[in-house]
Amino acid sequence: MDIGAKIRDMRQQKNLTQEELADRCELTKGYISQLENDLTSPSIATLTDLLNALGGNLSDFFHEDADEKIVFGEEEYIDKQSDGMVFSWVIPNAQKNMMEPVLVVLEPGASTQTDFPHEGEEFGYVLEGHIAIVMADVSHTAKKGESFYFTANKEHRIVNRGKTRAKFIWVSTPPNF
Repeated sequence: MDIGAKIRDMRQQKNLTQEELADRCELTKGYISQLENDLTSPSIATLTDLLNALGGNLSDFFHEDADEKIVFGEEEYIDKQSDGMVFSWVIPNAQKNMMEPVLVVLEPGASTQTDFPHEGEEFGYVLEGHIAIVMADVSHTAKKGESFYFTANKEHRIVNRGKTRAKFIWVSTPPNF
């Protein structure tokens, strides 16, 4: 971590000169210059004073955001196969996120397990074939290029009643799969 550069950036964001920051912390302009150029290191007490003067704190100063992974490849998917169905979790560890997308392939006659009522909403987009979304005892058909969306407050499952395989993206929020 480049402490001097972070201090300089914070100082410049506050439109302060080195001398103004030094005055606020009872330090010298020369010390601030040396600090920003990594020629010296501050004590914890001095760093705390500097951060207070700049509107920050130690916790935020040392917190570094990890690079967020945005794109995932097939080699990272987690697959579960059973009874003519393949569930592929296309975002690893999505259960910790606000929503959980899966890619589902259903062979003719196959069905997802019945999902009991729960809080949240579900969305899907049919990529191939056609499916029936069964909510309680009511069936709704969606075919390739169509989407579905519902509140998950009733028993539900998805069935492939066709003669060819069906493939769809299914997203649950909060994670439920």
